[in-house]
Amino acid sequence: MPTTTPIRVAVLGFWHVHAGDYARQAVAHPGTELVAVWDDDAERGRAGAEQFGVEYTDDLDALLARDDVDAVTVTTSTDVHHDVITRAARAGKHVFTEKLLAPTVEECESVIAACDDADVRLVVSLPRLYHGYTAAITAELDAGRLGDVSYARVRLSHDGAAAPWLPERFFDPSTAIGGALTDLGCHPVYLTQLFLGAHPDTVQAVYRSVTGRAVEDHAVVTVGYPSQAIGVIEAGFVAGTPFTIDVAGTRGWLAYSDLEARLTAGGPAYGDEVVTLPVPEDTQDAFGQWVDHIAAGTRADDNLARAVELTRLVVAANAAAREPVPA
Repeated sequence: MPTTTPIRVAVLGFWHVHAGDYARQAVAHPGTELVAVWDDDAERGRAGAEQFGVEYTDDLDALLARDDVDAVTVTTSTDVHHDVITRAARAGKHVFTEKLLAPTVEECESVIAACDDADVRLVVSLPRLYHGYTAAITAELDAGRLGDVSYARVRLSHDGAAAPWLPERFFDPSTAIGGALTDLGCHPVYLTQLFLGAHPDTVQAVYRSVTGRAVEDHAVVTVGYPSQAIGVIEAGFVAGTPFTIDVAGTRGWLAYSDLEARLTAGGPAYGDEVVTLPVPEDTQDAFGQWVDHIAAGTRADDNLARAVELTRLVVAANAAAREPVPA
């Protein structure tokens, strides 16, 4: 629920393409108010501040010391998340951040500990966890209708590297940390972990760069589980294919595509017919959950646990891609 007095939010960094989206949410949400922008790139920061009619500052410490800033959205480059989020937490500011939370599991745990120690609310943007199709698929899995689940495949891609419209800074390995898998691939990763489990025992990865960038512009990661289930995670910056989810088990299968925004199912569990399953409305988005946690003084336990496991699998995939097995 929104607080009586709006939470005053500052944007930390317009490096990420979603910075403007979260700024718009801060403007639109009845429980928040956008008050300032900081960016280590003055031109980029001033442009963002001007877009939203708020002030720009190039002094992060001064901004974090202000009494009229209660919370921050962090959309800097991934490599400085640990530093920026930790400084914000120690200044008593609540934090909403773009994924990845940090480049390593150790840094993720350090960031979370800093926020816990400062008693500030931290939420990571993992938006597709809260979409209606995710809830519908999870309900079928929880009910056991697919039997023993053996397979899941999630693909998400766009043409940002090929068109090209994705900023070149997204292809700098020192600041972006990785390419298609580390950025866009986070969504298929955390969905696969939701459907099959957070702890696979094998990870294999193939990364390629069609456009010749320093990081991968498309990737496929396969994960194996002790249950013998296999997960296939696909992400790309070179082809704008439909977002798709496939999940299969011994009693049936599920398929979702945003091409038709329809969830279908089939197999013995569904009378050996192809049926369309209802998809509920999306639940509260991550930004709204963050505002609610601030108002209630509660910790986003599930979100933070999933953010850490997301980073763990991305790190493992990046390591696996660096050591391909020759054909």
